[in-house]
Amino acid sequence: MTTPDPDGLLAEQLLRFTRRVHRIQKRHIEQCGLGVTPAQSRLLRTLAHYGSPPRMADLAERLEVVPRAVTSLVDGLEANGKVRRVPDPTNRRVIRIELTDEGRKALSEVRGARRAAAAEILAPLSDEQRELLGGLLDTLVDGGTEPGARCG
Repeated sequence: MTTPDPDGLLAEQLLRFTRRVHRIQKRHIEQCGLGVTPAQSRLLRTLAHYGSPPRMADLAERLEVVPRAVTSLVDGLEANGKVRRVPDPTNRRVIRIELTDEGRKALSEVRGARRAAAAEILAPLSDEQRELLGGLLDTLVDGGTEPGARCG
């Protein structure tokens, strides 16, 4: 008889929970009727953190994706009027991406959808459990250095 692997069980629970969070957030975002995918909503949230419009390469780095993925996301958001490409004022060969008023409105609605999703996910927890979960998540998020990946 083998003994259970607690870390393996926790890893599986975390993966299942992450998938559930993504599913519920996607449903709430779709219910808003914004025509924005979860990946596009992530790009909108990322754009909002910049003080001035970033370059596509900056977005790709921050999102940890290849530049081509950002181009596809920006194309879709630009077609819906949520972002626009603007030339860099100091180097016209560089294109920057900025939120439009429509994009800021969509971002606000996405944030509301995410809050509603979080409320749904956290509904079974008491206030005390939510506080404990918040502390545990802070510990995991801020948990020190990221060691190299191990196989096996």
